Amino acid sequence: MKVCIAEKPSVAKDIAEVLGAKQRNDGYWEGNGYQVTWTFGHLCTLKEPHDYNENWKYWKLEDLPILPQNFGIKLIQNQGVEKQFNTIARLVQNCDEVINCGDAGQEGELIQRWVLLKAKCKAPITRLWISSLTEEAIREGFDDLKDATKYDNLYAAGSARAMGDWILGINGTRLFTKKFGRGKTTLSIGRVQTPTLAMIVARQKEIDGFTSKEYWELKTTFKGQEFNCQIDRLNSEKRALGGLAYLKEREFEITSFEQKEGKEGNPRLYDLTSIQVDANKKFGFSADDTLKHVQSLYEKKLVTYPRVDTTYLSEDLHPKIPNILKGMTYYSRLTESILQKPIEKSKTIFNDKKVTDHHAIIPTGVAVSGITPNEQQIYDLIARRFIAVFYPPCIVSNTTVLGKVGDLEFKATGKQILKPGWREVYQTDKKPAKAKGEESIMPHFEEGEKGPHEPVVHKGKTSPPKAYTEATLLRAMESAGRQVDDEEMRELMKDNGIGRPSTRANIIETLFRRKYIEKKRKNINATNTGMALIDTIQNDLLKSAELTGQWEQKLRLIEKGEYNLDVFKQELYVMMRQLTDEVIFNTPSSVQFFDESEKKPAPKKREKKVINFSMMDCPKCNSSKLMKGKTAIGCSNFKACGFKVPFELMGKKLTENQLSGLIQKGKTTTIKGIAHPGSQEKVSGKFRLDATFNIQFEQA
Repeated sequence: MKVCIAEKPSVAKDIAEVLGAKQRNDGYWEGNGYQVTWTFGHLCTLKEPHDYNENWKYWKLEDLPILPQNFGIKLIQNQGVEKQFNTIARLVQNCDEVINCGDAGQEGELIQRWVLLKAKCKAPITRLWISSLTEEAIREGFDDLKDATKYDNLYAAGSARAMGDWILGINGTRLFTKKFGRGKTTLSIGRVQTPTLAMIVARQKEIDGFTSKEYWELKTTFKGQEFNCQIDRLNSEKRALGGLAYLKEREFEITSFEQKEGKEGNPRLYDLTSIQVDANKKFGFSADDTLKHVQSLYEKKLVTYPRVDTTYLSEDLHPKIPNILKGMTYYSRLTESILQKPIEKSKTIFNDKKVTDHHAIIPTGVAVSGITPNEQQIYDLIARRFIAVFYPPCIVSNTTVLGKVGDLEFKATGKQILKPGWREVYQTDKKPAKAKGEESIMPHFEEGEKGPHEPVVHKGKTSPPKAYTEATLLRAMESAGRQVDDEEMRELMKDNGIGRPSTRANIIETLFRRKYIEKKRKNINATNTGMALIDTIQNDLLKSAELTGQWEQKLRLIEKGEYNLDVFKQELYVMMRQLTDEVIFNTPSSVQFFDESEKKPAPKKREKKVINFSMMDCPKCNSSKLMKGKTAIGCSNFKACGFKVPFELMGKKLTENQLSGLIQKGKTTTIKGIAHPGSQEKVSGKFRLDATFNIQFEQA
């Protein structure tokens, strides 16, 4: 028997269908020589400090740094987790082979390895490594299963990342909280979140400290074309008016007229960061929302694996491109022209040296159906970008005209699109404001021609640096704080970025959740608490984007087998000891933090309990888990069982607590405002499950 372990129930179901494992059991599918089971996120986690030493349960400066000799793992304390883990452990103890079908990335590898380690798996292990969940991709993946040891370095990098985050998160948070916190205030420190916050705080201080200054510029118009004077901005109106008088006394003369035909290169395919950036710019989506939408499209088999940091395709995909384009029938008007001739195998698109685990995000060619409006917007971005890379380049005419008035030089530039090329794919987009000089068709000038002109003085004000948006913050995290606009340079910087593409959205959300940053329209601003925390941290290692980028590079080297995990761990230990001594003995308490409850004695809001319906057993059949759909919660084996609870009953939308009570206790609490059938009257009452698990209403 072969046991397959997928990343979640829905993926397990897809794999089971392809393998012919059609019998649904409690926690797995079975059939045709396979048992297909699943995890759901992390079933295991690194042990907590008190698991190593009971005294470490309490936060004391004298116990820091906490550095376990050997890290251990444990099951997450949750009844559903324990039940599913026991199912997996039982299956792997009695099988001939285990096939790791987890998410094909570093985090997915770590999740599966920890489960297999905890389950004491002795069976040989192979790895399913695929970039999409289509039936074809799954079949091809099973025909080409990899040796699990090929991914040992990936697991080592995942382990190093987890240990590093534990060492810095546990020790740093306790260290700064006990040293500077007051009352119940917790000062959260993180390997990625702290330098990210530091970048936002630095930008905030630049904006807050900015003083706007007036300036004056000289411009003139000759034959209907505006020219800019090529001197620095003037800081006094008197000098500007003196320059204006000088210009009015002299003729304008053309010194150079040059037209060059050029190309605008095609945009690159999407990696996760670039689609998060575009979705934020175009639709205002947060990075986290975009990741969720792309993940949903991936699980619906419409796009390839999303958590990627490359904009290239592997060379073996080249023969499949025409069929993918043909499958995109909605875009046939755009694909028709490129399908009329062979697809060029360009190195700017297909390059094995630029692809590691997965290629760029592209459509699968599966017909689109059953997606939300937001998912449709994201799919359209991916689809158009995929089509655009195979179009001809955009041909433009760049014009540069130089002139002079006396000793003062002037310049004008213009750009005209001659052949739109790949821009045709985006002609339905709302056109952005024209860049300076773009699409301005200039009159023809002759070198040496002279004539009268119309000089003016333009008065302006200097502007402060722009606040980060999620789009610009993601780019800054990717380039470790450096401003990088060039695509080639962006590729080179990726290995030194802060965090991974898959984690950056969560880091930003964590900073919002901890009230270190806030959003005003699209702009991200640091709060007073966030600024105070960064002001307190004197150690550059904690808040330097560049140094954290170097740390990230070591993790990538571990993944490539070029750096040793034990060396990395020892470096962490040395760093943490030095940081602890520095903060305890050398850092002055220049900034004090106060528990918000001390200032505002308002009652603390109860934390909203998250209800995970997919962890609940179906109350009717007791053999399957529940699934949450668009309009109801029902049995995952609905065809056989038939149990479901709609979100809305008698015109009343039920809360998650009411749904949970109905499913687990057989009845809701009393609900007000229910529409009574056949009348306009609103009544109160309870919904309950009868003996046949149908829903009945009892009026109060």
